[in-house]
Amino acid sequence: MLASNAWADKGDYLVGAGIEADNADGVAATLFGQAAVADNTWLSAAVARNTVDLLRGQQLETLFGEIGVDHYFDPVGLRVSHAYWGDDDVLDSRDWRVSLYWRSDKVTFAANYEYRDFEFDIPSTALFPGRTVNFDADGIGGSARFDLGKSADISLSGMSYDYSVNLSINTDRGIGELVSVSRLSLINSLVDYRASLSLGLDDDERRWELDIGTSEGIVDNGRTTSVTLRFLTPLGNSSDVEFGLGADDSELYGNATFLSVFVYFYGS
Repeated sequence: MLASNAWADKGDYLVGAGIEADNADGVAATLFGQAAVADNTWLSAAVARNTVDLLRGQQLETLFGEIGVDHYFDPVGLRVSHAYWGDDDVLDSRDWRVSLYWRSDKVTFAANYEYRDFEFDIPSTALFPGRTVNFDADGIGGSARFDLGKSADISLSGMSYDYSVNLSINTDRGIGELVSVSRLSLINSLVDYRASLSLGLDDDERRWELDIGTSEGIVDNGRTTSVTLRFLTPLGNSSDVEFGLGADDSELYGNATFLSVFVYFYGS
Protein backbone atom coordinates (compact mmCIF):
# COMPACT_ATOMS: atom_id res chain seq x y z
CA MET A 1 0.00 0.00 0.00
CA LEU A 2 2.99 2.23 0.34
CA ALA A 3 3.21 4.48 -2.63
CA SER A 4 6.87 4.59 -3.58
CA ASN A 5 10.44 3.83 -2.59
CA ALA A 6 10.57 7.13 -0.73
CA TRP A 7 11.15 5.47 2.65
CA ALA A 8 14.34 3.62 1.66
CA ASP A 9 17.43 4.49 3.73
CA LYS A 10 15.78 7.56 5.27
CA GLY A 11 15.92 6.60 8.95
CA ASP A 12 14.46 4.32 11.59
CA TYR A 13 10.84 5.19 10.96
CA LEU A 14 8.50 6.60 8.36
CA VAL A 15 5.01 8.06 8.62
CA GLY A 16 3.12 8.99 5.49
CA ALA A 17 -0.27 9.94 4.14
CA GLY A 18 -1.75 10.40 0.71
CA ILE A 19 -4.84 10.97 -1.37
CA GLU A 20 -5.77 9.84 -4.89
CA ALA A 21 -8.70 11.00 -7.02
CA ASP A 22 -9.87 10.09 -10.50
CA ASN A 23 -12.12 11.80 -13.04
CA ALA A 24 -15.10 9.57 -12.10
CA ASP A 25 -15.33 11.06 -8.59
CA GLY A 26 -13.49 8.13 -6.99
CA VAL A 27 -11.40 9.21 -3.98
CA ALA A 28 -8.95 7.18 -1.86
CA ALA A 29 -7.12 8.30 1.30
CA THR A 30 -4.20 6.38 2.81
CA LEU A 31 -2.21 6.52 6.07
CA PHE A 32 0.83 4.31 6.59
CA GLY A 33 3.94 3.85 8.69
CA GLN A 34 7.09 1.78 9.05
CA ALA A 35 9.47 1.49 12.02
CA ALA A 36 12.67 -0.40 12.85
CA VAL A 37 12.06 -2.52 15.96
CA ALA A 38 15.41 -4.39 16.00
CA ASP A 39 18.49 -4.81 13.87
CA ASN A 40 17.31 -5.49 10.32
CA THR A 41 13.67 -5.90 11.45
CA TRP A 42 10.82 -3.54 10.55
CA LEU A 43 7.14 -3.39 11.35
CA SER A 44 4.76 -1.72 8.92
CA ALA A 45 1.07 -0.83 8.91
CA ALA A 46 -1.33 0.89 6.54
CA VAL A 47 -4.99 1.89 6.49
CA ALA A 48 -6.97 3.28 3.58
CA ARG A 49 -10.51 4.18 2.62
CA ASN A 50 -12.00 4.91 -0.78
CA THR A 51 -15.43 5.80 -2.17
CA VAL A 52 -16.80 5.25 -5.66
CA ASP A 53 -20.17 5.82 -7.34
CA LEU A 54 -21.75 2.70 -8.82
CA LEU A 55 -23.65 2.67 -12.09
CA ARG A 56 -26.92 2.03 -10.21
CA GLY A 57 -26.57 5.38 -8.40
CA GLN A 58 -25.29 4.08 -5.07
CA GLN A 59 -22.01 4.88 -3.36
CA LEU A 60 -19.64 2.13 -2.27
CA GLU A 61 -17.08 2.55 0.52
CA THR A 62 -14.04 0.29 0.72
CA LEU A 63 -11.72 -0.13 3.69
CA PHE A 64 -8.18 -1.49 3.67
CA GLY A 65 -5.86 -2.39 6.54
CA GLU A 66 -2.52 -4.20 6.59
CA ILE A 67 0.16 -5.04 9.15
CA GLY A 68 3.45 -6.68 8.30
CA VAL A 69 6.92 -7.60 9.53
CA ASP A 70 10.12 -7.65 7.48
CA HIS A 71 13.46 -9.16 8.54
CA TYR A 72 16.66 -8.96 6.48
CA PHE A 73 19.09 -11.83 7.11
CA ASP A 74 21.65 -10.44 4.59
CA PRO A 75 21.54 -11.16 1.73
CA VAL A 76 18.13 -12.87 2.05
CA GLY A 77 15.04 -11.27 3.60
CA LEU A 78 11.51 -12.35 4.46
CA ARG A 79 8.37 -10.24 4.67
CA VAL A 80 4.99 -11.50 5.96
CA SER A 81 1.80 -9.43 6.17
CA HIS A 82 -1.91 -9.81 6.83
CA ALA A 83 -4.53 -7.53 5.28
CA TYR A 84 -8.25 -6.86 5.22
CA TRP A 85 -9.82 -5.30 2.14
CA GLY A 86 -13.34 -4.51 0.95
CA ASP A 87 -16.85 -3.71 2.11
CA ASP A 88 -18.27 -6.30 4.54
CA ASP A 89 -21.79 -5.71 3.19
CA VAL A 90 -20.77 -6.55 -0.39
CA LEU A 91 -17.34 -8.03 -1.11
CA ASP A 92 -14.34 -8.34 1.18
CA SER A 93 -11.24 -10.47 1.65
CA ARG A 94 -8.69 -11.42 4.25
CA ASP A 95 -5.25 -11.80 2.73
CA TRP A 96 -1.93 -13.35 3.70
CA ARG A 97 1.15 -12.21 1.80
CA VAL A 98 4.67 -13.66 1.90
CA SER A 99 7.72 -12.35 0.07
CA LEU A 100 11.17 -14.01 0.08
CA TYR A 101 13.81 -11.72 -1.40
CA TRP A 102 17.53 -11.58 -2.14
CA ARG A 103 19.34 -8.26 -2.27
CA SER A 104 22.78 -7.01 -3.28
CA ASP A 105 24.12 -3.51 -3.84
CA LYS A 106 22.80 -3.46 -7.42
CA VAL A 107 20.07 -6.09 -7.74
CA THR A 108 17.03 -7.28 -5.79
CA PHE A 109 14.94 -10.37 -6.60
CA ALA A 110 11.76 -11.44 -4.80
CA ALA A 111 9.42 -14.44 -4.96
CA ASN A 112 5.90 -13.54 -3.81
CA TYR A 113 2.89 -15.57 -2.65
CA GLU A 114 -0.57 -14.29 -1.72
CA TYR A 115 -3.61 -16.10 -0.33
CA ARG A 116 -6.97 -14.28 -0.53
CA ASP A 117 -10.11 -15.47 1.28
CA PHE A 118 -13.20 -13.74 -0.18
CA GLU A 119 -16.82 -13.38 0.88
CA PHE A 120 -19.30 -11.94 -1.62
CA ASP A 121 -22.84 -11.06 -0.48
CA ILE A 122 -25.19 -10.96 -3.45
CA PRO A 123 -28.17 -8.75 -2.55
CA SER A 124 -31.73 -10.04 -2.86
CA THR A 125 -34.16 -8.74 -5.48
CA ALA A 126 -37.81 -9.31 -6.26
CA LEU A 127 -36.88 -12.36 -8.36
CA PHE A 128 -33.73 -13.51 -6.51
CA PRO A 129 -33.42 -14.34 -2.77
CA GLY A 130 -29.75 -13.36 -2.57
CA ARG A 131 -26.91 -15.51 -1.32
CA THR A 132 -23.36 -15.48 0.03
CA VAL A 133 -20.52 -16.83 -2.09
CA ASN A 134 -17.26 -17.82 -0.38
CA PHE A 135 -14.20 -18.37 -2.53
CA ASP A 136 -10.43 -17.97 -2.40
CA ALA A 137 -7.47 -17.30 -4.65
CA ASP A 138 -3.78 -18.17 -4.67
CA GLY A 139 -1.41 -15.66 -6.20
CA ILE A 140 2.15 -16.46 -7.27
CA GLY A 141 4.54 -13.93 -8.72
CA GLY A 142 7.90 -12.25 -8.55
CA SER A 143 9.71 -8.94 -8.85
CA ALA A 144 13.17 -7.65 -9.68
CA ARG A 145 14.98 -4.33 -9.39
CA PHE A 146 18.20 -3.41 -11.16
CA ASP A 147 20.36 -0.33 -10.56
CA LEU A 148 21.52 1.11 -13.88
CA GLY A 149 24.19 3.35 -12.39
CA LYS A 150 24.16 5.98 -9.66
CA SER A 151 20.99 7.71 -10.80
CA ALA A 152 18.77 5.21 -12.64
CA ASP A 153 17.00 1.95 -11.89
CA ILE A 154 14.43 -0.35 -13.47
CA SER A 155 11.89 -2.61 -11.76
CA LEU A 156 9.72 -5.47 -13.01
CA SER A 157 6.90 -7.26 -11.20
CA GLY A 158 4.09 -9.67 -11.94
CA MET A 159 1.45 -11.79 -10.19
CA SER A 160 -0.95 -14.47 -11.46
CA TYR A 161 -4.01 -15.71 -9.52
CA ASP A 162 -5.85 -19.03 -9.43
CA TYR A 163 -9.47 -18.76 -8.15
CA SER A 164 -11.47 -21.56 -6.54
CA VAL A 165 -14.67 -20.62 -8.42
CA ASN A 166 -15.66 -19.28 -11.82
CA LEU A 167 -16.33 -15.55 -11.34
CA SER A 168 -17.76 -14.74 -14.74
CA ILE A 169 -20.79 -12.45 -14.67
CA ASN A 170 -22.90 -15.20 -16.20
CA THR A 171 -22.03 -17.56 -13.34
CA ASP A 172 -22.46 -15.38 -10.25
CA ARG A 173 -25.45 -13.07 -10.49
CA GLY A 174 -24.92 -9.67 -8.99
CA ILE A 175 -21.16 -9.41 -9.21
CA GLY A 176 -21.56 -7.17 -12.25
CA GLU A 177 -23.16 -4.56 -9.98
CA LEU A 178 -19.69 -3.78 -8.68
CA VAL A 179 -18.64 -2.47 -12.08
CA SER A 180 -18.22 1.30 -12.03
CA VAL A 181 -16.64 4.03 -14.07
CA SER A 182 -13.92 4.39 -11.41
CA ARG A 183 -10.54 2.69 -11.28
CA LEU A 184 -11.06 2.44 -7.50
CA SER A 185 -14.05 0.07 -7.78
CA LEU A 186 -14.05 -3.15 -5.75
CA ILE A 187 -14.22 -5.31 -8.85
CA ASN A 188 -10.88 -4.02 -10.11
CA SER A 189 -9.13 -6.04 -7.38
CA LEU A 190 -10.43 -9.30 -8.88
CA VAL A 191 -7.70 -9.81 -11.46
CA ASP A 192 -6.43 -12.86 -13.30
CA TYR A 193 -2.95 -11.35 -13.54
CA ARG A 194 -1.11 -8.07 -13.26
CA ALA A 195 2.33 -6.95 -14.41
CA SER A 196 4.27 -3.70 -14.28
CA LEU A 197 7.48 -2.03 -15.41
CA SER A 198 9.00 1.00 -13.66
CA LEU A 199 11.88 3.28 -14.61
CA GLY A 200 13.31 5.59 -11.94
CA LEU A 201 15.67 8.56 -12.36
CA ASP A 202 17.32 10.32 -9.40
CA ASP A 203 18.41 13.95 -9.58
CA ASP A 204 20.17 14.76 -6.31
CA GLU A 205 17.37 14.43 -3.71
CA ARG A 206 14.60 14.45 -6.31
CA ARG A 207 13.22 11.44 -8.14
CA TRP A 208 11.19 10.86 -11.29
CA GLU A 209 9.46 7.53 -11.80
CA LEU A 210 7.52 6.23 -14.81
CA ASP A 211 5.28 3.20 -14.21
CA ILE A 212 3.58 1.13 -16.90
CA GLY A 213 1.19 -1.60 -15.79
CA THR A 214 -1.35 -4.01 -17.21
CA SER A 215 -3.94 -6.34 -15.67
CA GLU A 216 -6.82 -8.56 -16.77
CA GLY A 217 -10.03 -8.90 -14.77
CA ILE A 218 -11.20 -12.37 -13.80
CA VAL A 219 -14.92 -11.45 -14.02
CA ASP A 220 -15.15 -10.31 -17.64
CA ASN A 221 -11.56 -10.73 -18.92
CA GLY A 222 -11.37 -6.97 -19.45
CA ARG A 223 -7.84 -5.64 -19.78
CA THR A 224 -6.57 -2.42 -18.23
CA THR A 225 -3.36 -0.60 -19.12
CA SER A 226 -2.04 2.18 -16.87
CA VAL A 227 0.71 4.76 -17.24
CA THR A 228 1.76 6.84 -14.22
CA LEU A 229 4.41 9.54 -13.81
CA ARG A 230 5.57 10.34 -10.25
CA PHE A 231 7.81 13.12 -8.95
CA LEU A 232 9.33 13.06 -5.45
CA THR A 233 10.99 16.14 -3.94
CA PRO A 234 12.05 17.19 -0.41
CA LEU A 235 9.76 19.28 1.78
CA GLY A 236 12.46 19.76 4.42
CA ASN A 237 15.33 17.93 6.07
CA SER A 238 13.16 14.98 7.10
CA SER A 239 10.15 15.03 4.78
CA ASP A 240 9.26 14.52 1.12
CA VAL A 241 6.24 15.10 -1.08
CA GLU A 242 5.34 12.97 -4.09
CA PHE A 243 2.99 13.94 -6.93
CA GLY A 244 1.54 11.38 -9.32
CA LEU A 245 -0.37 11.80 -12.58
CA GLY A 246 -1.66 8.86 -14.57
CA ALA A 247 -4.08 7.51 -17.13
CA ASP A 248 -5.89 4.19 -17.61
CA ASP A 249 -7.16 2.59 -20.80
CA SER A 250 -9.61 -0.04 -19.60
CA GLU A 251 -12.04 -2.40 -21.31
CA LEU A 252 -13.93 -2.49 -18.00
CA TYR A 253 -14.51 1.19 -17.19
CA GLY A 254 -13.13 3.07 -20.22
CA ASN A 255 -10.54 5.81 -20.09
CA ALA A 256 -9.66 7.42 -16.75
CA THR A 257 -7.19 9.96 -15.45
CA PHE A 258 -6.05 10.24 -11.84
CA LEU A 259 -3.93 12.42 -9.58
CA SER A 260 -2.24 11.53 -6.30
CA VAL A 261 -0.33 13.41 -3.60
CA PHE A 262 1.67 11.69 -0.84
CA VAL A 263 3.77 13.15 1.96
CA TYR A 264 6.46 11.28 3.92
CA PHE A 265 8.05 12.10 7.28
CA TYR A 266 11.25 10.34 8.41
CA GLY A 267 13.07 10.05 11.72
CA SER A 268 15.66 8.18 13.74
